[in-house]
Amino acid sequence: MDPIHRTIQLAEQNVERGGRPFACVIMKGDKLVAESTNQAAQTDDPTAHAEILAIREACQKEQTEHLTDCTIYILASPCPMCLGAIYYCSPENVVYVVSREEYEPFYRDDRKYFELDNFYEEYCKPMDERRLPVQKHFLQAGVDVYKQWNQKHGTKYAT
Repeated sequence: MDPIHRTIQLAEQNVERGGRPFACVIMKGDKLVAESTNQAAQTDDPTAHAEILAIREACQKEQTEHLTDCTIYILASPCPMCLGAIYYCSPENVVYVVSREEYEPFYRDDRKYFELDNFYEEYCKPMDERRLPVQKHFLQAGVDVYKQWNQKHGTKYAT
């Protein structure tokens, strides 16, 4: 199976079923570990992106949160949420077929507090300067949870 063509095929099938044009295939060598399409429109779940769903499935199958020996194939350059998930699972490689600039004339997915083309600029701002309203309500008990974890598991970042 050619994972790049399979990724395109999955996205095409998803569009035919009323879904969004995104898909993901995760391979470990020549073995298919997981595949998914974007299910956000079908499930009313804004986190149900193809990469997120495929990563969840692959990690469950492989019984690890680290996909260091896998390659992730995606139709388009990943959105910020998916990029974060990809970094967290640390695959061996990521292959995408089209860039945002290449698909933008045909598909746009802007949100209330950001547009994909300016998200990284927005993300780099201090919390109180972002368009997303965020408030901090500090409680020491919140820090104590991390102290508890450190006592139980230890961490090289403990002070």
